[in-house]
Amino acid sequence: MPLPTVIVPGYLESAIAYLRLETSLTQLGFPTVTVPLRRRDWLPTVGGRPVTPILQKLDLTVKQILQQYQSQQVNLIGHSAGGWISRIYLGEKPYTPRNQTHPSVWNAHPFVASLITLGTPHISQEHWTRWNLDFVTNNYPGAFYQNVRYVCVAGKTIFGARRPGSWLAYSSYKLTCGQGNTWGDGITPIASAHLEGAENPIIEGVRHSPRSPGIWYGSPEALKIWVKYLL
Repeated sequence: MPLPTVIVPGYLESAIAYLRLETSLTQLGFPTVTVPLRRRDWLPTVGGRPVTPILQKLDLTVKQILQQYQSQQVNLIGHSAGGWISRIYLGEKPYTPRNQTHPSVWNAHPFVASLITLGTPHISQEHWTRWNLDFVTNNYPGAFYQNVRYVCVAGKTIFGARRPGSWLAYSSYKLTCGQGNTWGDGITPIASAHLEGAENPIIEGVRHSPRSPGIWYGSPEALKIWVKYLL
């Protein structure tokens, strides 16, 4: 039987946005739940503050699904920021952001078989993400844990340029990887979505968010490309 799977929403996103993906995976035989986040749950993390509240909810969800299915491991699917948050969750180094006196350690990598990230900015030059992403990069570079299968899915959909229709992508790419004239999913450039040592597939035509028009990473057309990594 396939391992149970936990979806980690992207920044400022609620679990509701992933309901169709959750249903699709369950129908394919992968029992799936989404970390039950509401948009307001992200408010304490705004401005680069600690993502501890999200990690706590992730940890509770993983423990519940392990118990429910009497399983030793789960698969994690992290969309956007949910991907690098999942990498913090895997680790054993004390997570002690600014103004936080009690360090937190989850050390969850023994319980995670695979981590699939969808459009995750694993590197960024944005001010609000720098502390957290530097923490991940410095402590857990690349596909850090050999016992975890890392799959980092990128989208090749919009080429950033200083022209109508491509300006948002250009600005987002430049903030993320320092270069605007490159390919990505409209928000995350390919250069930021991949990790050294991971399996790094590229899907053409997918947009970043479940709320984007057209196809996104969780749409059936894209899902059939990356779902094989859950087997």
